[in-house]
Amino acid sequence: MTPKASDRAARAAALRLSALLIGAGVTHFAAPRPFDSIVPRSLPGEARTYTYVSGAAEIAVGTALAVPRTRRLGGTLAAALFVAVFPANAQMTVDWLRSSRRSPIEKVLVVARLPVQIPLVTQALAARRGPRD
Repeated sequence: MTPKASDRAARAAALRLSALLIGAGVTHFAAPRPFDSIVPRSLPGEARTYTYVSGAAEIAVGTALAVPRTRRLGGTLAAALFVAVFPANAQMTVDWLRSSRRSPIEKVLVVARLPVQIPLVTQALAARRGPRD
């Protein structure tokens, strides 16, 4: 990949992740209940607090990715965020697999979702390596 092509790819990764994170962050505030339900029960305090804090973090990181001057920091923070939310995704998977209310297709999809964290982290790192425009 030429330097220009790699710069464009990094910029595109940053903007895709930015849209994903800002959208998810806004959803934490607009419809918090599903997020509350996946907060690991072992964490102290109220689930709603974690929902709002993680939503605010997603919006902040998404914004950092969208702004050229803060894109490298945003990429680093996005990679860390995707790793940090993995326990909640794992909790959701366990809950869904144990639930009699979930269909077999839903159970397959929730398990298949876990490995998606890997390309999210690699795309965040790619955005970090890109130019600041």
